[in-house]
Amino acid sequence: MDTQSKTCRIGILGHSVSQDLPECLESLVTFCQKKNLEILLEPALLKYAPENIEELDLERKRVDFLIALGGDGTLLRAGRMASGMNIPVLGVNLGHLGFLTALPKNDLEGCLQQILDGDYVLDVRSMLDAQIVHEDGSEGEPLFAWNDFVIHKSGLASVTRLGLRIKKSSDWNEMGSFAGDGLVVGTPTGSTAYSLSAGGPIVDPSVECFLVTPICPHTLNIRPMIIPGSSKVAVDSVERVENLVLTADGQVALDVPPGSTIYIKQSEINIHLVRFPGQNFFGTLRHKLNWAGESLG
Repeated sequence: MDTQSKTCRIGILGHSVSQDLPECLESLVTFCQKKNLEILLEPALLKYAPENIEELDLERKRVDFLIALGGDGTLLRAGRMASGMNIPVLGVNLGHLGFLTALPKNDLEGCLQQILDGDYVLDVRSMLDAQIVHEDGSEGEPLFAWNDFVIHKSGLASVTRLGLRIKKSSDWNEMGSFAGDGLVVGTPTGSTAYSLSAGGPIVDPSVECFLVTPICPHTLNIRPMIIPGSSKVAVDSVERVENLVLTADGQVALDVPPGSTIYIKQSEINIHLVRFPGQNFFGTLRHKLNWAGESLG
C-alpha cells in the first residue's frame, strides 16, 4: 500500500459485545494516530473512540481497507460491506475459531505495519448471487453471499421437501427432490462453515466451483456435490409452504413465497482478504480445525 502519495484511510468494524474490543480498538486507534492514518468507525464503535473520529460510511467516503475486529461473522459482514468495491478486508480474531480471520489481536500492530510496508498478499474469494423468481415471473431482490445460501423453513425445526435442478452449459438437469431440513449452496470459502457441519467436503478457496449440500436429508440416495463455477442452481419447494426462507451468510434473510424458484450462480463480484506471507489455507485448516490431529476423546 502506497502511503506516501496520500493519507491512508482505514475503516473499522467490530463485534461490539466482545470484551476484548475496547482494548483492541484503543491500541488500533493509537497506532493509526501515530502513523497519521485516517480512521472511520462504524456507529456502534464510536463510543470507544475519541470524539474527532468520523462514522464509517462507504457510500460517502471510501477507505483503503477495512479491519474487522471479531470472529468470522464480523469478517463476513465487513466483506459484504466491501463487496463490489475492491476494498481489501483484514480480519482480527477476537472470537474463538476465527477460521477466516488473518491474525490474533496480539499481532495487530506488527501486521498493520506490514500492510503499510506493502508486505502482504490479497486472497481473492468468490461470491454467489441469488434471486427469487415468483410464480408470476416477477423477480425478487438480488442477494449475494460469500459463505453460503441456506434454504430452510423458519420457526420451529421441521422437514421440507425441495426440488433441485442444475444447469451446465445450456441444459437444465433435473436432480429430483428430497425431504430434509434444507439445503446449503456454498462457495469454497463456505465449505468450512455450515456445509462442513452438514457433511459437505472441504474445498480449497482457489477452486472455481460451488457446493450443494443437503441438510439432514431423509434418504440415503442424495449426497453433497461439488459443481463447476459456471453452473447454475435452481431450488424450489415441492410443497406450497408459507414459511420457506433464503438466508445469506446467516445474516440476511428473505421469505420465499409459495410457487417461487430460487436461482443461484457464481457472482462476478469477489472479496479481497488480506493475508500475510506464510499464511495459507492448508496451514489454517491444520491449525484451526485440528486436521489429522489427535482426537480430544
